[in-house]
Amino acid sequence: MRHIKWSNPIEVGFTQGGFQVVTGPSEALKCMANLWPDRRGPLYVAARSLCRAAIDGRKSAEEAREMFISATREAHLKMH
Repeated sequence: MRHIKWSNPIEVGFTQGGFQVVTGPSEALKCMANLWPDRRGPLYVAARSLCRAAIDGRKSAEEAREMFISATREAHLKMH
């Protein structure tokens, strides 16, 4: 698995685990699998898909980052 990074990390507040700094698609996938609240809508699904595509080189890391941000908003998570 390629470990690519975003241009700007995102700090996300989770109910379990407190604030986590997410630096790229691989870390985003880990957060979505382990820390995400039950609120999992279409943007969550899209973010997972785009993160996987970015890791595989089919999409850019920044596209995955933007969708991950949208998913955090959909889930009403706090960001710094």
